[in-house]
Order: sequence, then C-alpha cells, then structure tokens
Amino acid sequence: MSLSSSNRKILLCVGLPVWVFLGFMLGQALVLVLIEVLQNLGVPLSQINPSLFQLIAGGVIYALSLLIVIGVPCLVKKSRTTKAELGIQRSPNWMDFLWVPAGAIVYLILTALVTALAMSFLTFVNYDQAQDTGFTNITTQSEYILAFIMLVVIAPIAEELLFRGYLLGKLRKHAPLWVAIFITSLLFAIVHFAWNVGLDVFALSIVLCVLRVVSKSLWPSIMLHMLKNGIAYYFLFINPSVLSTLGG
Repeated sequence: MSLSSSNRKILLCVGLPVWVFLGFMLGQALVLVLIEVLQNLGVPLSQINPSLFQLIAGGVIYALSLLIVIGVPCLVKKSRTTKAELGIQRSPNWMDFLWVPAGAIVYLILTALVTALAMSFLTFVNYDQAQDTGFTNITTQSEYILAFIMLVVIAPIAEELLFRGYLLGKLRKHAPLWVAIFITSLLFAIVHFAWNVGLDVFALSIVLCVLRVVSKSLWPSIMLHMLKNGIAYYFLFINPSVLSTLGG
C-alpha cells in the first residue's frame, strides 16, 4: 500500500532530521571504536599532542557524518543530493559578504530575545555553563592554530553542509519553509547537548537558514558561522579575561 502525499511529507519531515542525527552520532561512535581498536593494537595515541588529536578526531567525525548522511542514501536508494540542494552550486561572490553583517545584527537581536524569554520560563537552566570545545590546556602557538582550524574553519563548513545544506535543502522540498527552518534549527540545538548553548545556536540557525534561502547559497551561512565561532574563539582562548570581567 502506497503512502499518500501528505503522509509521505510527514514521514520525511520526521525521518530526515532523525537520519541526520543518527548519521552524526554514528560518525562519533565509529571514531570512538577506531580509537579503542588502535589502543588495543598498542598504537601510542597518548603520545599525540591533545590538540592535534582533537583536530584529527573532530575532522574525521565530520567527514564520516557527511559521508553517512549524504552518501548512504545515494548508495542504497540512489537518492542523489545535488549541489543546488546543498547550496554550493556556485562560487562565493561579493553579495555573499554583504549578507554577513546584516545576518550578524539579526542574530544578536534574536539570541538576546530567545535567551531573555528562556530565562523567564526555563529557570532550571544553568546559563553560565561553559561549552566544551574539546580543546583544553592550550599553551603553544601551534595548539592555538589547531584549535582555530577546527573550531573556526572545519566545524562551520561541515555543520553548514550537514544542517543548512543537506537537511534544510531536503526538508524545504517537502514542508513549508518555516517548518523546515524550525526543524533544522531545533535539531542543531539538540546536537550541542547543552541548554544554554542550544538556545544560542537555535537562534543562530534560524538566521543561517534565512541567509541560505534569501541568498540561494550556503556561502553567507558558512561565513557568518565562521565569524560567530571566530569571535567565540577570541573570547575563549585569546582574551578570556573579557568574559570574566563582563560576568562581574
């Protein structure tokens, strides 16, 4: 018995985010298994610089997640994902750079509103909880560079391809745009596994989704995501005293 058009759309709206979530989790699980196997084989992983190890592990996780989420449907169901669906059908242009400051302003306003609203109702949330970036005890210049490459370059590109590229690109074909944006942003918040961070990236994702739609490209979203992570990197690693001063 074939599904009706409406039932198929509902199934896809549920199945697509679940698939992206499972692919992301499976990518992490496979890396953990690989690390366990290598350790059992006597490979001296502990001798690798922790920042370099984090960069390699994180990069492999993102690569595997993208291969699983995008590649498996293509192999199993011949469901090919086009460059247009991912938003990378063209090279960046000068207009893409103009979208970034506008998006940044909207993001700052929206995240302030979302956080203020959440603080009024979600009183159990620890809004001062620090985000675990995976990079700790950084002391050398090379370690700072490795953290920058992971957090400001690799992570934004991979996450944009996965969420605002693949997920939003697929969802908007089967659901109203606002539903596709909401589902994409909700999942993006969930995979950060922290309430306070989730609220912030939920607001960020809404802006990134809108940029993806209005620009008809993923490049402005990637650029804004890099800018946001770059600013966070500065305050977390280069000048953390600013945050402690602002915090009282």
